[in-house]
Amino acid sequence: MSEVPPPGLDPQQLRGHLDRTRPGLVNGPLSARLIEGGRSNLTYVVTDGTGQWVVRRPPLGHVQATAHDMKREYRVISALHPTAVPVPQPLLFCDDESVLGSPFYVMEYVAGTPFRTAEQLAPLGPERTRAAVLGLVDTLVELHAVDPVAVGLADFGRPEGFLDRQLRRWGKQLDGSRSRELAGIDELHAALGRALPGSPEPTVIHGDYRLDNVLIGGDDRIKAVLDWEMSTLGDPLTDLGLLVMYSARLELPGSPISTTAGAPGHPAPAELIERYAAASGRDTTAIAWYTAFAWFKLAVILEGIHYRYTLGQTVGAGFDRIGDLVPVFIQHGLTTLQEG
Repeated sequence: MSEVPPPGLDPQQLRGHLDRTRPGLVNGPLSARLIEGGRSNLTYVVTDGTGQWVVRRPPLGHVQATAHDMKREYRVISALHPTAVPVPQPLLFCDDESVLGSPFYVMEYVAGTPFRTAEQLAPLGPERTRAAVLGLVDTLVELHAVDPVAVGLADFGRPEGFLDRQLRRWGKQLDGSRSRELAGIDELHAALGRALPGSPEPTVIHGDYRLDNVLIGGDDRIKAVLDWEMSTLGDPLTDLGLLVMYSARLELPGSPISTTAGAPGHPAPAELIERYAAASGRDTTAIAWYTAFAWFKLAVILEGIHYRYTLGQTVGAGFDRIGDLVPVFIQHGLTTLQEG
């Protein structure tokens, strides 16, 4: 652990708050480190030298409170913790901004590995890789089997008209990042609108479900599903479509965007769909639409990153290549929709 506190978390302030609200939880001075790799909200590991915990808070200088709602994240993991869905045990929510400068929550530390690339996954070998990825599908089935009413999440979202709202929302996101001609993206958006499927019964959905948002244990089982900031009540096949998209081979050497699909033993998308359908009992015949929508959504996200890069508002390696990826995602979306 670094002796210099990371930005956004003062260990002494946190210790004082925990001593007042959860006496006995911490037994010594706290130190903290920021976990790299998070895409939005900030995640820290804190320790007193014996125990370890995880703290989540919004990004520094954030202005959209609804986009980084700590109470909402804490609510969903609190509701899911007693179920079969593996989530860390929630310990404390704090909306007193005098402690860390923003609302935050504390949860248990779960040991495990988030696999972000095929190269990271490959050392497991084909059999273990296959088990880990199939476990990802099985856990998604468990999530979608949770009764929102039974766990107190009946009002967690507005499932009626969910897909139409999602499509309009990402269309507006695209309009906000337009700085160049993008062949095919308006065609893809319009085609998705014309082919809008009827949704199955709504469920709790994760919203960003993929292998690097779960922790895999040494036994290749999922120990915890993380990053619930996009969760809501909605169409469960949007989670499956995104998982299928991230399970497609994306041959882009040197790209900052990658999938785990190239790892030996990684199941093909068709097998993931079949396994989900068999275990959940849901009709997945329209999955091409959901997968194409995932390609469209990622294209819009990448174009937003590219737009901020052109304005000099991004820092770090790889952003100069993001713009070249957008047409690839658009084409994948069009092809997926046409072939579906």
